[in-house]
Amino acid sequence: MNMDFIEALNEIEREKGIAKDILIEAIEAALISSYKRNFNTAQNVRVDINRHTGLIKVYARKTVVDDVLDARLEISLDAAREINGNYQLNDIVEIEVTPRDFGRIAAQTAKQVVTQRIREAERGLIYNAYVDKEEDIVNGIVQRQDQRNLYIDLGKIEAAMPLGELMPTDKFKQGDRVKAYITKVENTTKGPQIILSRTHPGLLKRLFELEVPEIFQGVVEIRSVAREAGFRSKIAVYSRNAEVDPVGSCVGPKGLRVQTIVTELKGEKIDIVRWVENVEEYVANALSPSKVLEVQVFEAEKMARVIVPDYQLSLAIGIKGQNARLAAKLTGWKIDIKSETQAEQEYGRPKSESDGMHQDSVSID
Repeated sequence: MNMDFIEALNEIEREKGIAKDILIEAIEAALISSYKRNFNTAQNVRVDINRHTGLIKVYARKTVVDDVLDARLEISLDAAREINGNYQLNDIVEIEVTPRDFGRIAAQTAKQVVTQRIREAERGLIYNAYVDKEEDIVNGIVQRQDQRNLYIDLGKIEAAMPLGELMPTDKFKQGDRVKAYITKVENTTKGPQIILSRTHPGLLKRLFELEVPEIFQGVVEIRSVAREAGFRSKIAVYSRNAEVDPVGSCVGPKGLRVQTIVTELKGEKIDIVRWVENVEEYVANALSPSKVLEVQVFEAEKMARVIVPDYQLSLAIGIKGQNARLAAKLTGWKIDIKSETQAEQEYGRPKSESDGMHQDSVSID
């Protein structure tokens, strides 16, 4: 251990941001264990590394006593006062016991400690960099796949995407670029672990934030998202500015903005609906692209009965109930859909001659 060693620690401090004093303290602690292990001693020792020269010294620490029972840990008052006449009972005397060949052991130990601390520091930096990106989108490159996960290279770390978090339409091969949503960032004993998803509703929300400037600026707000990844999704939007159309902003000129998102999601259909405080109108909007004649709200059950034209019933319900199911998720209300004829038969509701309720929504295939 010499000046070159101290210079190396200074370089690590500059490049890695690990304080030299912290490294030296860790090396000193490790050298105590190395000394006891290599020289088969139970002495109470202290290791000191000179911060300027790198010189290492080992000191045995002994307690001043009247009667010495263990010479490795104790020293008599007379012997202590031969070293320094000011010593009193119960004082600690330090006696240098640096072995002749301790430098070789010290160098090996220092290398191991520094390597470990650098690894820990790098893991800490990576964790801190990604923990703030939880619930955000990242771009990566597909590396490999096993029976449980698809592994994505994010640059400084490899993230895992469970196969269940892939959309049914996702077909990736090694080297493909992919956008994914970070669902979890954990600091484990093996280093940071990042879990990704392509099915999470948050992915759709973040994609709209990236593509729609009005959302990024806070003028348009996403109030709710419901998604069945790879098939269909619904998003409810609201404008803080009465002069800004939230649905039109999300669709974009000639549908360009939403089409970019549809392409990223491999053709997933997206219904963009206007969020309104009025429950009847909001539920009607949520059932896009179906036309709605009437919405009856039952507050106690938090249920809405929706009446649609006979020819719109299958569209309102959707394939395997998908449209109704997504509308219920989007609004947070149970939705019971009846055709006009069913409503007349069951509740005695007269058939309407109107075109139904005004709905503000758009469906993108």
